[in-house]
Parts: sequence; structure tokens; C-alpha cells
Amino acid sequence: MAFGSIIRHRREQKEKRHKVHRLEKEFAGRTLVMETGKMARQADGAVYIQYGDSAVLVTAVAERKRTSLPFFPLTVEYREKSYAAGKFPGGFIKREGRPGDKEIVSARQIDRPLRPLFPDDYRNETQVACFVISADQENDADVLGMLGASTALTLSPIPWEGPIAGVRVGRVENEWIINPTFEELDFSDMDIVVAGSEDSIVMVEGAALEIAEDEFVEALNIAHDAIRELIGFQRELVELVGGPVQKFDYEVAQVPEALEEAVAEKAAEGIREALLIADKAKREEALVALREDTASALEEAYGEEVIRVGGILRDLEKREMRRQILEDGSRVDGRGLDDIRPITVDVSVLPRTHGSALFTRGQTQALCVTTLGTIDDEQRIDSIDMRGETSKSFMLHYNFPPFSVGEVRMFRGPGRREIGHGMLAEKALQPLLPPYEEFPYTIRVVSDILESNGSSSMATVCGGSLALMDAGVPMRAPVAGIAMGLVKEGEQVAVLTDILGVEDALGDMDFKVAGTGRGITAIQMDIKAKGLSVNTMREALERARNARLSILEIMGQTLSAAREEMSDYAPRIITVQINPEKIGEVIGPKGKTIRGIEEKTGAKLNIEDTGVVTISALSGEVGRAARELVEAIVQEPEVGRIYEGVVKNTTSFGAFVEIIPGVEGLCHISELEEGRTERTEDVVQPGDVVQVKLLAIDERGRLKLSRRAAMNGN
Repeated sequence: MAFGSIIRHRREQKEKRHKVHRLEKEFAGRTLVMETGKMARQADGAVYIQYGDSAVLVTAVAERKRTSLPFFPLTVEYREKSYAAGKFPGGFIKREGRPGDKEIVSARQIDRPLRPLFPDDYRNETQVACFVISADQENDADVLGMLGASTALTLSPIPWEGPIAGVRVGRVENEWIINPTFEELDFSDMDIVVAGSEDSIVMVEGAALEIAEDEFVEALNIAHDAIRELIGFQRELVELVGGPVQKFDYEVAQVPEALEEAVAEKAAEGIREALLIADKAKREEALVALREDTASALEEAYGEEVIRVGGILRDLEKREMRRQILEDGSRVDGRGLDDIRPITVDVSVLPRTHGSALFTRGQTQALCVTTLGTIDDEQRIDSIDMRGETSKSFMLHYNFPPFSVGEVRMFRGPGRREIGHGMLAEKALQPLLPPYEEFPYTIRVVSDILESNGSSSMATVCGGSLALMDAGVPMRAPVAGIAMGLVKEGEQVAVLTDILGVEDALGDMDFKVAGTGRGITAIQMDIKAKGLSVNTMREALERARNARLSILEIMGQTLSAAREEMSDYAPRIITVQINPEKIGEVIGPKGKTIRGIEEKTGAKLNIEDTGVVTISALSGEVGRAARELVEAIVQEPEVGRIYEGVVKNTTSFGAFVEIIPGVEGLCHISELEEGRTERTEDVVQPGDVVQVKLLAIDERGRLKLSRRAAMNGN
């Protein structure tokens, strides 16, 4: 095509993109709107997606020059605008700041299905940005962002082998629901996001309430049908715009064929030997030495081109590792395909924490610590998806320090990977925790990864479960997790159990499955190949189940259930249900009564509108004392019961005794003791603590007390 024709073609494509094109379809019971050409027209691709009253704007932009980076620099941003829900950002500065955990997890969900569909040799910096600009607080916008990202890339000239789409799947009363609302999710036993192409599944992430593997596969099939429908909508929009957009040409790094052959001849045997070294550090040392020796040997012949030796060796390493698995059935550390690395479990490893566990699987080690707190320790959450501020009483934080992989790096705040791994482990453990009403503690689990060679997030699940039980949290069942891998070359497929870091990096899948002996509680799948069939996923799920049961058995040999007694250093929390009409009496005028209880006992009290009084104390004795004071305030006088009261006043005809705070009765002089009493003060004085029995309550509500009856036990 002549240069002038190319310019005219590009101008025509740009004019078509700048014309507004709108597509409206019914999807899963709601109207889906896809519109392009109206907003963000200088981006390479831009689309507005609306579903219900939730809407996102997604753009895709790529640099036209290749970077010198050895990896594909793709960035996906997912940002929620507070104005989308008619809110101001929380905090002192009324402006959106760094993305929250929900935004980071949503960005990762969008990134993972997009990344494998870019050409392998594409190295141009590319950015996909998703803005949530309207939130109806009924429909989650994350799956809209995934649909918008695929559509924006498909409409752009950026090289990409889409489209894909994603949906959320829930199940209420055994009925499958595509893209359930927030209200429906409250009653759902499953919340998973599935992404896929027309032919295969490419990403899965979510949580469930101990779902069986067969039910999970059924959910994937239902999701895939909906995904194909959304891909059809994208193709319709592309046709409205004028057909597929011509993709721009990108620079490919040319490696001299002679150099590749020379490196292979020099290093092939060394790579085979290195891949037989089970220890990660020693294997890396061997590979580094091999790279240096090879570059040094070829430097004179190839000059500056030897800078490519590292990349060539990495490709050789990948091919050799995959060949060993597919042809020899041998893995890097000598295990069989279904073998799990040796596991050791230690609990109560730290003396002053509320619960702790050290979980080691091969060269992956997680130190997990549980801390129990009160309602004051809950995390406050301000989200555009919620009506008002909410809170969470369980949180799991995952940390990945550089020494865990033998590196030296700056210590900074948690990165996206750490946020994502922590959220996955949190989802895995959450369904097994007791209801807050039964165990009214705020719970925090911290997982510090001390060593890492594959599947540290699943080690966090195992260690977190043990640390919770060690702290005395009455979990319904222990939880374990395992990471599965895949190597696929044509028709040859090998599913790997408990993958190493190198098998994750050079393989085709990282499939994490967590759950109990009954079923799955959390799942995350990353695919580097073009996709995965449901049958292959079924096989991986079954093998993951067998591995999970084996790990649970090993964990159970150390700690199989929650400890009956909590740590001496953990707070004691007691709940008391009172009549909501009595809340004012417990609080007292200007909070005088509740402050008095706290000062007298040292406990901390919190009262909810429902009448639930939460008492937090450093010891059981303090908690019980505070509870007795609360119950004394709200209890109704009970005829026939013996009370310990305080003499408030004495008269010639008897003594007035306060048996309940604010409730007094008369102990007549004849009821003070056996026989005749001349003067009340001969028996009791104001301020004395005496035991009295409530004999009766008259029609005017007056209480008749008897010290004599209490003394006689009558």
C-alpha cells in the first residue's frame, strides 16, 4: 500500500472511531450499554459501559516505540470516583488518594486475562485505565471494567488477540445467577469472577462456602455461556464502528540465529544439570555462573550482542524444564507430578501473641500470627458500593519481605501482589469463622513470608488457619490450600501439584485452590497460555482436592481444632443482651452510669441500638464484674429472690435498701431480725451492705423486703 493510501486509511479509521456508536442489549435481566466515540477520543481505544446505573469509562493507550525492558510493561488501573455514588472522599483531604484494596484486586482481575493475549515479542509500554464514574450500589463495576478493557483494546490499533469478557457468578437457593447484585450476594454461597475467550477459560477468582468441585465446574460452564454472549456484543460494536481496526506494527528484537545456536551448543548441558538441582539458591547460583561463563566465552565473537545471552538462556531453561516434565515425567526437585513437598507445622511459636503458627512446605515458609481485639479495632470502610460507612471485623495482611527470596530491596508499603495474595487468603478463611454474635472479637491475621519458592499465598492459608485455632477462634473446620501448575505443548498436557517458583514462572498456569475437607472456599487461576478447557480444570480441581486432604491430615496431627482456652494475653469479650428500652439506664445521664462501670471495673463497654452490650476486659474476672453491674441495672425485681443491697436510709419504721441500682424497697423494722427490734439503727446503719429477700411488690410498685427471711433462707 502506498504511503498516501496508508495515511488516508488511518485518517478514515480515526474518523470512524470519533463518530459516536452505541449498542444496547439485554444481559442477565438488565440493560447493557456499550458506547464509543463520545468520551476520551484521543486514547487509542475508549468505551463507555453502563449496566443498570453503574458505569465505567475504559481507555487503552500504547507507546509506539519498543522499550528495552526484558518483560512486557502492561499497567492496568482501576479507580473508583467518589462522585460516582454522590459522595465525598473520606479523610482529611477530600480527594481520591492511592487505590484501596478493592480497586487493586479489581485491577489485578482485569490484568490477568488481558496479559496472555498480547504477542509474546511485544514490548511496547501499554496502559489500560478503568474509571468507575457511576455507581448504583447494586451492581459491582469490576466485571464491567473487564468487559470495557477488552472492548477498548479490540477497538484500538494496539496488537492484541482478544476479545475476552468476564462475569460474576452467584448461587441463591440452588439457582445460578449471572452478575448478582450486592443484595443477592448476601444470600449467595458463591462469589466468583470468571473471564474467558470464546473457546476457553482464562481467569478465575473468588470465594465460596465449601462448594464441591463438580458444582464449581458447573458454575464455570454457566459463566462461559454468558461470556460468549458478551463477546458477541463486542463483535457487534466493532462492526458498527466499521469492522476490525488495523493493528500497528511493532518492533521485534532480532536475535542472530548464529548466537542462539552458539549459546545452545555451549550451555545446553549445563542447563540440564542445573535443572536437576533441587535447592533453589544453589540452582540459581549454577544458572548465574553458566550465564557469566557463556557470555564471557562468546564476547569476542559476538561483541555487544552477548547482552542477549541471558534471554536466550532463559528460553533454553524454559524449553528444557518443560521437556523434562512432558517427556521424562521429572520435575526440577525430583518429585512426581502429584507429590507434595515435605511439610512441617509448629504452633504457639511466639510467647506473647494471641495465636501463632509456622508453616513450612519445602522452601516456602509463612509465619502467621493472630491478634484478637475489640469492636474499637474494626476496620472502617468507605466505599462507593456501600450506603454509608461499613466495617469489617476480620482482616488478613500478607507481607513479602525481600529476604524471603534472598534479595536486597527497599522496604515499602504493600504492593499489588501482596494486597492480592492477602485478599485471597482472607477469602479462604472467612467462611469458616464463627458468627460475630457467637465470638464477638475483631480478628487480624498477619502472614510474614520468611522463605518463598512457590505458593506462599497457600502457605498463608494453612498457617493462618493454624494460627486462628491456636488463638482459640472456634472455626467450623480447618482450611488448607495448594497451588497447581500446568505444562502444555500441543496435545501434551501435564498437571503439576504444589508447584515451585520456577514451575510457576516457566509453566502455563498458576491455579490456587483453598478449602476444607468438604469443599472449596477460595480459588484463583492465572493462565499464561491462550486458555484452558473445562475438562483440564476438572482434572486440576480433583488433584487439588486430594492434595488438600493430605495437607489437612498433616496439619491435624499438630492441631486439629481450636484451643478451648484463649491466651492469657488476649482480651475477654462478653456480650449481654438487654431490653433496648433500658439502654438509657445503662448509659445514665450524660454517660455517668456507663463511665462509672468502666472506672470501677477497668472494662470497656459498647452498646448497640439493638441492646447488645459488648464488654471488653483484660481478664475474665474484670469482665464478669462489669457484666454483673450491667445486669443489676437492667434486671427487673423478682419476688422470692435474695438480693445483696445497700442501706440508703433508716427510719423509725424500718430501712430503705437499694437492691438494684435505682430500685429501692422497704425492709420493715419487724423484718430486720428475729424477735422485737426497738430501733432500726440497732441492726443496720446507712451504707451497710445487707442481704434481703423480696417478699412482694404491691399494686403501686412498692417493694417489700425482709432481712429476717434472707437470714433464715425462707
